[in-house]
Amino acid sequence: MKNKLVLIDGNSIAYRAFFALPLLNNDKGVYTNAVYGFTTMLLKIIEEEKPTHMLVAFDAGKTTFRHKTFVEYKGGRQKTPPELSEQFHLIRELLDVFSVKRFELENYEADDIIGTLAKQVSNEEDWEVKVFSGDKDLLQLVSPKVTVALTRKGISNVDTYDEAFVSEKYGLTPTQIIDMKGLMGDPSDNIPGVPGVGEKTAIKLLKEFGSVEKVLESIDSVSGKKLKENLTENKEKALMSKELATIFCEVPLTITTEELALGEYDETKVVSLFRELDFQSLLDRFDSGEQVLDEEIEELEFTIARDITADMLTENSALVVEVLDENYHEADVLGLAIVNENGRYFISTEQALASDDFKAWAKSKEAKKAIFDAKRAVVALGWKGIELEGINFDLLIASYILDPSASSHEVADIANRKGKRTVALDESIYGKGAKRTIPATEVLAQHLVKKANTIFTLRQEVREELTDNKLKELFYDLEMPLSIILGKMEMTGVKVDIEQLQAMGKDLGEQLNKLEQEIHNLAGVKFNINSPKQLGEVLFEKLNLPVIKKTKTGASTSAEVLEKLADKHEIIPSILHYRQLGKLNSTYIEGLLKVVHNDTAKIHTMFNQALTQTGRLSSTEPNLQNIPIRLEEGRKIRKAFVPSNPGWIMFAADYSQIELRVLAHIANDENLIEAFNQGMDIHTRTAMDVFHVEADAVTDLMRRHAKAVNFGIVYGISDYGLSQSLGITRKEAGKFIDKYLESFPGVRDYMDNIVQEARENGYVTTLLHRRRFLPEITSRNFNLRSFAERTAMNTPIQGTAADIIKKAMVNISERIEQEGLEAKLLLQVHDELIFEAPEHELETLKKIVPEVMESAIELKVPLKVDYAFGSSWYDAK
Repeated sequence: MKNKLVLIDGNSIAYRAFFALPLLNNDKGVYTNAVYGFTTMLLKIIEEEKPTHMLVAFDAGKTTFRHKTFVEYKGGRQKTPPELSEQFHLIRELLDVFSVKRFELENYEADDIIGTLAKQVSNEEDWEVKVFSGDKDLLQLVSPKVTVALTRKGISNVDTYDEAFVSEKYGLTPTQIIDMKGLMGDPSDNIPGVPGVGEKTAIKLLKEFGSVEKVLESIDSVSGKKLKENLTENKEKALMSKELATIFCEVPLTITTEELALGEYDETKVVSLFRELDFQSLLDRFDSGEQVLDEEIEELEFTIARDITADMLTENSALVVEVLDENYHEADVLGLAIVNENGRYFISTEQALASDDFKAWAKSKEAKKAIFDAKRAVVALGWKGIELEGINFDLLIASYILDPSASSHEVADIANRKGKRTVALDESIYGKGAKRTIPATEVLAQHLVKKANTIFTLRQEVREELTDNKLKELFYDLEMPLSIILGKMEMTGVKVDIEQLQAMGKDLGEQLNKLEQEIHNLAGVKFNINSPKQLGEVLFEKLNLPVIKKTKTGASTSAEVLEKLADKHEIIPSILHYRQLGKLNSTYIEGLLKVVHNDTAKIHTMFNQALTQTGRLSSTEPNLQNIPIRLEEGRKIRKAFVPSNPGWIMFAADYSQIELRVLAHIANDENLIEAFNQGMDIHTRTAMDVFHVEADAVTDLMRRHAKAVNFGIVYGISDYGLSQSLGITRKEAGKFIDKYLESFPGVRDYMDNIVQEARENGYVTTLLHRRRFLPEITSRNFNLRSFAERTAMNTPIQGTAADIIKKAMVNISERIEQEGLEAKLLLQVHDELIFEAPEHELETLKKIVPEVMESAIELKVPLKVDYAFGSSWYDAK
């Protein structure tokens, strides 16, 4: 059988992936765009190439043997953006879980490792080699048994070079690629070459003379006086450049080809990593649905209830309400389990719904209940007409507070982390994906009882852990009451004017038709605007616009490409607008109409309380925190969100610049504190301090730059990140950050001190004592350590802002109850709270909402809340 070795230039592909994709990050704030791009390419290579052997080579360090020849080798390269550096350890972890060998060696480059292996293997029978890189230098390796795939712009498409294609493309043999580099040099590697010699001239010389050496021997025969002079004066540079460009194929490797065999990978580890990285689209590819039973956990004695008796409903019980579907608003309750000192019981859903005794116990505030995911249980039972109160412990919330970085807070995972094998993972019982099934009653009952028993036995240990870690108040005073409030908000839902949404859809449809006609008129031909192929033909063949980027199927018509062509033809802005409106219509108008509840005519989103490491809430199914507002047509979607009752209004209140106010307090920066206490526009004040001008001299551009760095500092922005945000060079961005830190020395000191604190404690905290653990803060790995340092700087700020609005939600809910108001809290959208209320309660809301929100916590600067109201969410903004 023929063996196929795939060799990947790790650094090159990682760089390509990073710059090809927008900055992405998971819910923990870890940048993932390079990892995602690398992963998609790796999967594509494995699927399409079907290699028997594989290796990814990396550069081991900045210095190689080439620096002895030329100290300035690669000297002109910009420093790797930290947003990319932080992802290399994840790429290595990715390769490990896929069982792909990786290798690096001090003093050598990845190219040299690849060249050495390619040469070794190509000398053996029944072997072929394919190299993947973004670097043309590797074309010199092409031979009868070695092909090189070069990524074009981006990473999704490659050109595969064999000897014939190299000849067709350059008119040279693969080994002459080295000579070409020797003559023309390579600015990316700081290889000088011969001044005045570009690719075209180098190829012409090599076609005539064959090699660098032959060119230099035949200078008298070279045409062109200036070219002769340059070649004469730069002979040594040309020879040195060729040497630098030559891949060294005699690296003393410590690995053998047998070790590169591509074996089976552990799908569990792959899925776990993808979950950690939030690669949902890739997770779907591994959803095999196989059911695995867990034989290791001991069986428990329990009772399957025939009748619900008093023994089952004594106080201090652990309760499990089993809902399998992610969307628990419309899901079936599979069954319930109760564990207390009297015994362990499984109760069917039908029994619970039919029992007045159970309903009374569930509603009783005196009957204390320990539970897992109180909100889910409250909502699931609430839709069945059963009120659930008296919850005094939630294992999910407790686990999340104690270890927010844990990838899973399932009951079994929590128990496993405590060293207890007491219950199987849900996946082991139900299976997953399309093959997910409900097991026989005995199996289901045993599983639910084990869950309840685990909660019952762990609760005291976890409570003590919360107390020992000074997290008791955060748990009992903030997160526990908030979970019940969120459950009520979800069940209340937000009323949707379906007719208005449909009218918006109709209006968007008319706008799209008008735009389509306009585009066709500008093109001079009718075509399918949504077809990349037809659009490409119109733009690049009929209208002769420049091709910016190519794909497998032709010229790219991506948004990125079209934005670069916006000033080349008036058709481009119309196409971009057409696409924006099309997405609004399909994703938001049609998407929202699909999730309106049939019985309530409301949308019942779900708030994720135990997800982000900063404590922020998120919204899903649908995500109402992400309705687009940049376009007026997007903002108008909020017009369809209206009060539940006639004569009611929508009321919105949001914190103004809460994270910057928290920064001023935590950093104790006198300039920031003074600006906020004087009620100044903070971005104008920042621009004044950084640019050393008076307020009236601050331009719009100065304020925009100041605003970008103000908010960027909160997220640990780098010179690269700021340069991308403002469209300036990294050097300019770096200077701006330096000026900012000079102007606000308290912020600079905070950034230094918080990193030191994280090193000493292993974690950082918010003002309300929420912790985020940072084990990588002392790592020897620079990339891991630098990410942890950035996280240490921004978590106390982001986390405190999240805690403040959560506290405001708890306090305002209590105040509404105290005042006897009918007003209801509907949504939390980042720093904003949305209410509905009878119009006659408006004056009360205008008084108590800002009062409660602004007094949620005491800072050295005032919290400021703005509010608005109207007949819809749109009017309340």
